[in-house]
This record gives sequence, structure tokens and C-alpha cells, in this order.
Amino acid sequence: MEYRPYYLAKEWVKLGHKVTIIAASFSHLRMREPLIGKSLQSEMIDGIKYTWIKVPAYYSSTRRILNILFFVFRLRYYSKRLSNIVKPDVVIASSTYPLDIYPAINIAKRTGAKLCYEVHDIWPLSPMVIGGYSRHHPFIAIMQMAENKACKNCDKLISLLWNSESHFREHGLVEGKFACVPNGFNCEEWTTEKLSLRLPFEHENLFNELKSKGNLIVGFAGGFAASGSLNTLIDAAIILKDDVQISFVLVGDGMKKTELLNMVRDNKLNNVFFLPPVRKELIPALESHFDIAFYGGVHSVLHKYGTSANKLTDYMFSSKPIVQSVDEPGSLVESIGCGIRVEAENPHEVAKAIMKIANMSEEERIKMGENGRKYAFDNLEYGVLAKNFLNYIFD
Repeated sequence: MEYRPYYLAKEWVKLGHKVTIIAASFSHLRMREPLIGKSLQSEMIDGIKYTWIKVPAYYSSTRRILNILFFVFRLRYYSKRLSNIVKPDVVIASSTYPLDIYPAINIAKRTGAKLCYEVHDIWPLSPMVIGGYSRHHPFIAIMQMAENKACKNCDKLISLLWNSESHFREHGLVEGKFACVPNGFNCEEWTTEKLSLRLPFEHENLFNELKSKGNLIVGFAGGFAASGSLNTLIDAAIILKDDVQISFVLVGDGMKKTELLNMVRDNKLNNVFFLPPVRKELIPALESHFDIAFYGGVHSVLHKYGTSANKLTDYMFSSKPIVQSVDEPGSLVESIGCGIRVEAENPHEVAKAIMKIANMSEEERIKMGENGRKYAFDNLEYGVLAKNFLNYIFD
């Protein structure tokens, strides 16, 4: 379920490189964990060598910290052995948290390799903003030391967040060492064959029924998490409930589902529909039924540094106009004209954006969607991103 390093590694293997991914044996991001018996165990997956480090599972914040520490200390313990086996030219520290920079520095020094610090989310700023932790909390202080260490010692910092350089410069990054490589898509997953795959009966039946009535479908596909602010989309549906030609279809599951269902029930909405999640390979076929795609977020200072959500890339490649309700001035949606960005958590602005797109001609909506697809095809395919990544490291 951690697709980015897998897709990048596959492209590097195609280019003739040998790639080893060193990862913890347990992560909450996976649907299925690897089965390992030893503290250090390797296997080949699609030409990529995965080396698993055995760590404890976690189902709480305290246990997750234990999981992180086990991984970092065991990676440090095995760094000499791994250095001798892998003999890397490049070491990429790419965990969500920055603590793995310490063993990464050790391996890079042993082998004379280039050191890259890859940032998915800005830590420790993210847990401080989202979790309300103080900068003086011991865990945060340790993470801040690690981020500072990474910024001062890396040969290149590669971030998914396009506007984040100023943050890292404040923590010791030298000018010229920053580059952005966002999330992308795998072209093998967006073939004509994938688009023509049959959806489950429940999904096909609903889309066919709505289309037969001439309804315009505002769609969302993904996790029903607080961070996605789907309650804002439901509030927009309340505002537009008298427009019988607009329907809202939310596909997925998550902790907020019950709350969203209650909002629909309490407001007696007939224009909102829920569908269960589909397999990843069915996403292209699913999103082909959307007329407008929704991507939301809560108010957060983090978004000023940029976002790089996988679902946004999917929406772009599916040629759908996007309503982005995220506080991200200068966002990709705005800059390439593939949708409309509005303030986060503002249902009235979301409703206005939906109506603005709905009132466009079909040709105008197609053009808006194609703006996103063309940009994604030219710039966000993982083959392109993988080459850019290496070019940035060795420039």
C-alpha cells in the first residue's frame, strides 16, 4: 500500500539500476503485512529487493513510537552489514518521520554514497499542527533535531510539497539543494482496458440510474477521514438539495462515514449517495462516471507549503474538472486551469464552484478536464518523475 517508492523503484529498475527498499515489517498503511521470521529478511518483488526489518505492530500512538524506534535502532545496528551487501551509490531517507536520517547518514558515509532526504509530510510540524503537540514535547524535540540534521547533511532534499523550500531553509538547508518531485501515476493502471473494467453491480446500477435521469455527478473516491473535510461536501449538497439535476456520490469508507450518513439522514437529503470502496485497479473505471471531482481539506497552515495527494493526480488523469476546497494558494488546480480552488471548509464556496462548472457547456467542462490530463501525462507519470528524481540528485 506504500505505492510511491514501489513505482519509483520499478522505473529505476527499468533504467538498469539495482534498487533495495528497506522497510519495517509493520505499517498501518498496508492492507497486508509481509510474513517474516527473522529480524532481517529479504525478498524480490517485481525486480525490487525488499529487506524487511522486524518491528512490533502498533494500534496506538505510544506503540507507534515504539515501532519507529525499533526500526531506526535496528537499521542502525544492521547498517554495516547492509552497506557491505548493497554498496549503494544513493541512499534515500524516505520515512514519514525524519529519524531514519541517522542510519541513512551512517550508510552513506560508509559507502561514499549520495544522501537524499525525501519529505512526504513536514515533521515535526505536522504532528504539532494536527496533534496539538508543543515544540517542547520530548518527542517533538527529538524529531526537530533529526529534521535539522537532515537539512544540514543531505546532498539533496526532495519534497512532495512544491512550496516547502522556505521551511527547510529555516532549518539549515543550503540554497540549491531543494527539488520537488510530487506524487504521480502509473500509466499501466490507466489503459483503455482498465477504463472498460466492470464495476460491482451496486456501483454500475447507481451510475446508470443517475445518468438515465440526466444528472450531473459530483464524485469523491477515497477514505472518509476528518482531514478530507467531507462534511463540507455534504453541507454543499444541503445548499444544492433543490437542484434535482445534481447528485453527490461518495465512494469509500472510513471513520467519518457514520457522521456523514447521519448528516444525510438528519437533513433528509435525496441527492447524496454512498458506495463501498473498490479495488485500486477499478479507480479509472469508477472515476469515468464522475462529471466533477471533489478534493477537500480542513483549515491548516500546513497546506501553504503545497499538497500532493494521490487522488488529485487520479482526478486529473481521469479528465475530470476538480473542485478543490483546500487552503493552498497557487495550487496546481488553479495554475493549470483544471478546476476551481476555494477556501477550505466553506460549503457555500464549494456549492458556487460546483454550480459554476455545472453551468458551463459540455465543451468547456471537457477542456477543463483535459487541462489536467495533459499536465499529468506530460509531468506526473512515474517514468518521468523517476528520471527527474535521479537528475536532481546528480546535477
